[in-house]
Formats: sequence, C-alpha cells, structure tokens
Amino acid sequence: MRVLVTGATGNIGRLVVERLVRAGVTVRAMSRDPARLPEGVEPVRGDLADPESLRPALEGVDRMYLFPHAATARQVAGLAERAGVRRVVVLSSGAVTGGYDDHFHLPVEQAVEKSGMEWTHVRPGEFMLNKLWLWGPSIRAERVVREPLPDLAWCPVHEYDIADVAVAALLEDGHHGVAYTLNGPEFVSRRDQVRAIAAAVGEEIRLEQVTAAHARELYLAQGGFAAANADFLTGFEDYSGEAADPEEEQEPGPAAFGPMPTAEAVTGRPARTFAEWARDHAADFA
Repeated sequence: MRVLVTGATGNIGRLVVERLVRAGVTVRAMSRDPARLPEGVEPVRGDLADPESLRPALEGVDRMYLFPHAATARQVAGLAERAGVRRVVVLSSGAVTGGYDDHFHLPVEQAVEKSGMEWTHVRPGEFMLNKLWLWGPSIRAERVVREPLPDLAWCPVHEYDIADVAVAALLEDGHHGVAYTLNGPEFVSRRDQVRAIAAAVGEEIRLEQVTAAHARELYLAQGGFAAANADFLTGFEDYSGEAADPEEEQEPGPAAFGPMPTAEAVTGRPARTFAEWARDHAADFA
C-alpha cells in the first residue's frame, strides 16, 4: 500500500503523515516545498493549483489524503482515478454539513464522489488551533486575550482527532460513502478556553472584553491567520464572504441542539477536550 498525502506540511496533513509512518505504511508526501518534509517518507513536489504537477506524485499510489482546492478538484480527481487510486479521504469542513459552504469544500467533495473511487469526507468544525493563531501573540507578549464575545460557547475540535479519523478512513474498510462531521466533546466558552490555557501554562492570563470593531483592528494588525479572517471572526462578514452586521443577533450555536458528533464514533476513544489541547500546546503559548 502506498498513500499519497497532499498538503503534507499542513496542520492536519503533517499529522496524517506521522500516523501513517508509525503504522508502517509507505507514505508519499506532497508539498510545494519538499525540503520541509520529515524523514521516512517519499518526498515529492506538487501543487494542487497545478494538476499536471501531480502526475509523478500519483504513480503507484492506491490511496490519497486530499487537501481541498476547489478550482482544480475535478482535474485532480480525474488524474487520481486514471492513475489507479482506489480510495480518497477528503479534508472538508463542518460548514458543508451546516449548509454554509457551497464554494470551497463542497466542490471538492462532489468531484471525488463523481469519480469511481471510494471516498470518505472528514468535516471538522472549528479548530482548537485557531486560538493559537488568534490569541498566541498577545498571550506570549502580554499574558492577555482581547475578545469581543467571551461567553460565546462552541465545541472546537483537536487537530489530533481530525488526523486520527482521516487515517482510520485511509487504512480501514467500512468508511466508504460516509461524511464524518467532527466536533469537540464539550461546549466551552471562550472565557473558559482562556482559563484552560492559563492552567496549562501555569500563569494568569487576563481576559479583556473589547468591541467587535476593536477586535477586527487588532486582528488586521496582527497579520497571518487573524488578519486573513478578521472580518468573518468579528461578524463583519458571513461564511460566504458577504457583508454582515456584528450587532445583529447571532444564530443559536450548536449547544442549542444537543450533543454534536465527535471522533469517538470512528476511533472508539473519547474525543480530546480543550483542556487536553491546551496542555499539548502549552509551550506554544510560553
């Protein structure tokens, strides 16, 4: 068995690579920068934005982990099928389950489904990792988090759980034709998330409530993930990119609908909590 992992240096892709290598699987890891790939894999250069660059990567591959790139999804799926790939696991999004995503992840799902390959979609909701990208700089510099909605509760998912489900779908039978929506095991407010990070690093972290407009300014100035998603994260833009009013009443969160699906249904192990995630990343906030 040879598994091609696209986006192999990404937040989930690198974890998929690690788990496959530990399982003794032959891994072909694809990246635009193969120099960043770990030892123990077959490194290959490729870019999903350039489907033709995938031809060498697909040779001799029978299973593939697919990072989403909607613009070329049909070409990539066609190349993979013709190359002999039998099974594809797509990194998708819980926004597809909720009906919010019809332009980024959904087209990738549809392209793979229309092929003759076995398919499984992994649809994570909010990543716990987002809080590292959003809050990490101010926690490291000032031991403070500035947040417009401190009591908003959600059920973010640990990246380890996402990778575990993806690897199970790649290696085990019985996952064909299934879309797994993944959330964390608990609804935890942003205030309690800050408390969990403080407990993990062993220091007090002050939570300062700010307006949505101020938070947007801070995110834009911070750069990176925060700046790229500033309008959506602060309510000035909806998921589809349309302008929104952050003062409008928010739709009820998932807590209003009861327990949400987690990785446990696939792995048989309890999904990881936010407190566990904070301990796993304590050094990143130091």
